[in-house]
Amino acid sequence: MDKNVKFAILGYGKMGRMVESMLRDSGYEVVAIIDNEEEWQSQTAAFRTADVAIDFSMPSVAIANIFRAFEACVPIVVGTTGWYDRLEEVVAKGKACGASLVYGTNFSVGVHIFNRMNEWLAAEMRQYTQYGVSIEETHHTAKKDAPSGTAITLAEGILHQDPDYQGWQLTESAEAPKGIIPVQAHRVGDVSGIHEIHWNSPEDEITITHNAHGRQGFAAGAIRTALWLVDHPHTICSFADTFENL
Repeated sequence: MDKNVKFAILGYGKMGRMVESMLRDSGYEVVAIIDNEEEWQSQTAAFRTADVAIDFSMPSVAIANIFRAFEACVPIVVGTTGWYDRLEEVVAKGKACGASLVYGTNFSVGVHIFNRMNEWLAAEMRQYTQYGVSIEETHHTAKKDAPSGTAITLAEGILHQDPDYQGWQLTESAEAPKGIIPVQAHRVGDVSGIHEIHWNSPEDEITITHNAHGRQGFAAGAIRTALWLVDHPHTICSFADTFENL
């Protein structure tokens, strides 16, 4: 890998710090770390020298960060979630200006495999109508969006495979109206991320679980994606679209 690639980091919470630590340990240069508007004003020039940016900021500023990267012609990898209601707008603007963007609800290799398992199981369960599905996710108390982007991706994967379900709903229990997937979101301590899919029947229950032991997997996946994006300019896609090529 080219150690001459220069990185910018947008958002300096726990994930931003993890990305910085892994980059510096690997010998990469970090030319800008921006966490608020004041730092944008003081580091815009440095940001423009970056070959790629990684964003783990906040839902409230993610789109502004993306548009600033577009304006500066800096490719950007976005791990922040909670802004996908404006995804079409962001993608359209990026394509119009020839920008480079990879976005994802989760950059973990394990979660990507888990997503595939989820879709396979949902397809299998179509013939076993005695089972009903529910989703639970648990994250640290500092996480702002609920449910998590990964939980939404999992719910959408089930909807794609099982026509008996027409949508998902954030709930306080595993109950929801017929045809709706109940999604529970728990905020506990410093949990990195636990996602569970439950298929429950009167006779038994099938559960698949992904439990992140820490944030390293998310950071490593974002860095690998950023290096890939540098070599594939003018690309706008999801992490799932790039996974097989990393």
